[in-house]
Order: sequence, then C-alpha cells, then structure tokens
Amino acid sequence: MTQYLLKATVLILLGAIAVLMAFIAKYWAPDRTIAELKQWQLPNSEFIDIQGMQAHVVQSANCHTHRGDAAEKNRPETIVLLHGTSASLHTWEGWTKALSDQYCVVSMDLPGFGLTGPYVDESTRYSSENYAAFVIQVLNHLKLDRVTLAGNSLGGKVAWRTAALYPERVNRLILVDSVGYPATPKHIPIGFKLAKYPMMSPILNRILPRSVVEKSVLSVYADNSKVNDALVDRYYELTLRQGNRQALSRRLNETDDESDQAQIKQLDIPTLILWGAKDDLIPVENAALFHRDIRDSQLKILDNLGHVPHEEDPLATVDVVKQFLISESGNG
Repeated sequence: MTQYLLKATVLILLGAIAVLMAFIAKYWAPDRTIAELKQWQLPNSEFIDIQGMQAHVVQSANCHTHRGDAAEKNRPETIVLLHGTSASLHTWEGWTKALSDQYCVVSMDLPGFGLTGPYVDESTRYSSENYAAFVIQVLNHLKLDRVTLAGNSLGGKVAWRTAALYPERVNRLILVDSVGYPATPKHIPIGFKLAKYPMMSPILNRILPRSVVEKSVLSVYADNSKVNDALVDRYYELTLRQGNRQALSRRLNETDDESDQAQIKQLDIPTLILWGAKDDLIPVENAALFHRDIRDSQLKILDNLGHVPHEEDPLATVDVVKQFLISESGNG
C-alpha cells in the first residue's frame, strides 16, 4: 500500500509539473527592448534624458512655434497630458489631435510605464511627489514655463500634486477620474490584483496571458465594444517593456498615504473635473469631493463612460475641455 501511494504521489506531482510547464510555455512573455517596441513610437516621438532615464515625450507642432520668442503673448498655450497606471501617452491621442491646431500639446510616458520604463535609481519611490518632480524636469528640459496640466487616474493625482508643490508652474488643472480621496472600487483590474503580490513577481515578470490585459482594459471601459484587438495589443506590448512589470508591482505597493489630501483644498486655480459616471475603479462620488474642495472648479459628469473617458470617447470629452479652456483663457 505504501509503495502504491508513493507511485500515485509521484504521478500527481509529475502531472502538476507538466501542467505548469505547459502553462509557462503558452504564456511565456519575456521583457521587450525599446527596439522591439519601436512600433509604439509616434512620428513626433523623442527621448530626453531625465534622471538618467530616456523619457518618451511627444510635442505637437505648435510647441515649436515661437519657441524662444521673447514675447510671451505670441506663444501658444501649453497643455500637458499625464496618463494613469499601466497606460501610456497613447491614451491621449484623441485629445492631442483635437487640441494641436490651437495649443502646444505635450504628453509623456511616466516612469514605470510606456516606453520610458522604470527609474534608473532603484531607490526612487514611485510616489506622486517623485512623479511631480519628474514632470517639472520634463518641462524644464522643454523650456516650458506655466502650463495647463491634465491627468487621468494616477496622472490626475500627479497633476494636482504638481500644482500644489510647484504652483508657479501650473495655471489650470483638468482632472479626469483622478486619484485623490479614499475609494472602494467596484471592480479592480485583475492585472492590478496580481501585481500587488511581490511573491508573484518571479512568475509575473516572465509570463503574461494577453487575456489578463484584455480583462483589465475591459474593466475600465463602460462600452466593451470599443475595446478592440489593436487597443489590447498596445496595452499588452507596452506592459512588456523592460522593467515595467517590476515597476508596476512597486508602484502598487508604494502608494502614497492620505496625508497629502489636505493639499487639494489649497489649490486655487481654475480646475475642470471630468468623470465617467460608470467608473468602477474610482466612484463618481469622488468627483463631487474634488468639486467641493477646489474653490475655482467646474464639474462635468459624463454619462455612459468609464474610468478612461478621454480614451473611450475623446470627441465628447475634448469638447468639454475646449469650452473650459476658452472660458478660462484669461488665466493662461
């Protein structure tokens, strides 16, 4: 009997190993280099040296108009767009196209995401304060002084933190489903759930089922029909950029505490708050909290849109942005 149990145990273990090996073989997804991800560079992409990183930045044509012109009034206003967790500057392509005729539009891949990749100095925390410092260094490199900052989710928090820490550099804010207040998500993307467990890193840094990324994207859209293969491919492939998976795990485990929340009430600049009514990650009730605490703010709730309304329906959302920019043009 003992010999029989031993043989059975060995067979079970061998079967489990075989299943595991098959799973790994099917979903094996090693890191990819910048060269291997070249298709995600845009025609006007550039890489600039920030803190030893090659930060991926895109400027619209208007940004080069009157560059260095001593007459400030001749320079087009600048709008800087900041993406959220696991996204990239590509999330703003709809807004960029709609705004570029009139404005200098700048977007960037934040550290740990897109083609920028992780901080070179591994001791640097993925905190909103450090992200704000990164944004200011990009602005300095591009010789941009005062700007309108727009951000979604994590990028929203980076935007308002930048405005709080460097008020002389930000004249207006646009917060899109922004992080800022405690939130109880109705649904957390599965990719975020897995990345929060450091013990999973050795596996997650080597394998990545595309279905995990697809489910994560579906969870931030209200209309699933808008999530196509090309969109999922972009999120999936940029997640594979060298170091991004490790950085995501750190980012999710190095979240800010709530001590900086008090800075929201100190903001005293024109602010547009946009929110998807069907946001399952940060509930729409948080939009009202921003509107309550920022004195000079406007609130627009967008029916039938989710956590990334600017990406899900760029035309409808950018129309609201244009109205805001025109109404507040005297503050630029």
